Amino acid sequence: MISMSPVRPGNGWRYLFRGVMVGDGHRPAGTPLRAAQDEAGVPPGVWKGRGLAALGLTAGDVVTERQAELLLGEGRHPDADRIERKLLAQGKSPEQARRATVLGRPIEHNRSPKTDKAKERTPWLAFDLTFRPPPTAHLAWALMDDRHRLVLELCDDIARDKTLAWLEESVAEIRWKAGGKQRARVKDGLIVAVFRHYESRATESRPLLHAHAVVSIRARRPHDGKWGNLSADSLMTHIVAADTLYLLYFMEEVSARLGWAWEPRVVTPGRRPVMEIAGIDQRLIGWQSTRRQQIEDALPVLTAKYEERQGHPPGEQASYALACQAADQTRPPKRTELLSLTELRKRWRASAIRAYGADTVDRLAERARAAAAAVWARVRPVVDIALAAVDVVAVVYVMRGAFKRHHLLAEARRHLSYVLRGRPHQPGLDEQIVQTVVDDYTRPASRRMMTADLRALYPYDTEDQAVLRPLTRNRSAPPYERARLAAGALTARVQAVRRADRLGSRARPHTVAVPAAPKSRPRLVRPDRKAGHVPEQKTDIATMEQTRRTLEAAVAKLQDGMRERAVTHGPRPQPAPTAAPSHTQQPGTQHAPGRTTGGVG
Repeated sequence: MISMSPVRPGNGWRYLFRGVMVGDGHRPAGTPLRAAQDEAGVPPGVWKGRGLAALGLTAGDVVTERQAELLLGEGRHPDADRIERKLLAQGKSPEQARRATVLGRPIEHNRSPKTDKAKERTPWLAFDLTFRPPPTAHLAWALMDDRHRLVLELCDDIARDKTLAWLEESVAEIRWKAGGKQRARVKDGLIVAVFRHYESRATESRPLLHAHAVVSIRARRPHDGKWGNLSADSLMTHIVAADTLYLLYFMEEVSARLGWAWEPRVVTPGRRPVMEIAGIDQRLIGWQSTRRQQIEDALPVLTAKYEERQGHPPGEQASYALACQAADQTRPPKRTELLSLTELRKRWRASAIRAYGADTVDRLAERARAAAAAVWARVRPVVDIALAAVDVVAVVYVMRGAFKRHHLLAEARRHLSYVLRGRPHQPGLDEQIVQTVVDDYTRPASRRMMTADLRALYPYDTEDQAVLRPLTRNRSAPPYERARLAAGALTARVQAVRRADRLGSRARPHTVAVPAAPKSRPRLVRPDRKAGHVPEQKTDIATMEQTRRTLEAAVAKLQDGMRERAVTHGPRPQPAPTAAPSHTQQPGTQHAPGRTTGGVG
């Protein structure tokens, strides 16, 4: 998963230098950065991103403390010291020399009393994006041999770099003018400092392979090349879509390099399952997730106090707020003892063996390979774009009602991660699913939002258009459970119509002929069409009558021909009906529990 937090002048900057850059540990004052990293057993940070060329840096270079202090702590050029010395030698004043090294607006401007907005007085200097693989990947990385450890680290690097590339190519925007009214894509790309860490924050250290990608807020405008600030809300809006993309890439790399498969694991009943490596003992997840148990122990106390104070159980938002409060209250202090990765791996392995035995720990790789063979034997990889679009729009509609394109994109990537189980996907397949949804199954809900078009899901049957409405109003069931019921109902209906088409059966009374794979086309919006109201569709009576007569004539002719052949040659066994041409497919597997799409061998 990916989490995002701002880096501001003051405490945010100090936390970055005293903690993040030295493995989330504690760096004593006066200790050089490289010495603290060596003592903590973490590698030095490296620069990433296409925007490095504008600063004279190269991807893969080590992040020095002075470079990080200038760029991420002051918003200045990483080589500002050399530039200042050169300008001073040319006769420039100290103020002019310093101003020449500032990228964009200096942070001193925000401290001026003329600045009214509190947000502008404490500007963001960077975004701290934390990349974490699934828990079973932490376990395999910590308890298996060095070969598996290095491969998993490589998979994490590749998935993280691809996700950052998508952010800088498709998401990152630079803003300028009052209120950021003018926005455009960045000219060069992002400037990122990546720091890899190995353990969690708990007092009793546990493995947690993760990386901090600190993205500088400074970037260049495309039209004049001047430095400005990235749009924070653009990155925050697409953080869930980036999270699902990172997981999709990580699963593909692990399956391609180690041959493992993935399966869903239900953490909380009624909520989204998480993808885990098949064959990894689930008990080890509890051993690794000590923080989760601490939060679960503190949550009932906070929930009881809430019910006593408010007089009713907490809802969805209140439950999430209580969980965050429990996490803050149970957060332990950081470990001050610094250990190398080799020593940490020895301790983790010894602790896991004491808890669950040597056989469980020693056979992790063997059981992962056996479980992968079983998964690929029972799962047939198929991605049906038409069914995927129905599944995505049903889930997003039930859980959100009104939504935007990035909500569909995140759900499409979740769909692919479950369907493919680690198999590679064709580039742009997620966007193709989203475009199908937008073209065929949505209508405008407001100026910026859209919602599901029930008449597109049920073109000619007004009675069945209400299938999704009770699910959106049934608050007793969790949202994702209701979403899965809706997706299952819609996909089952599409599959039933497809089977009827393959068998050549005629439509009986009260049945609906729904196109199996509607073609993507622009949907025209009438000026008088209001959000939540769909005008009644009209039917051409003459066209329907002509179609009925044509079908009856064709059936009568076919029956006459069959009778003539029966009289002449005697009865013959009828051949099995041929399958209709399949829709666009990609390698993948079956859908999540409750889904009826996908293929199962």
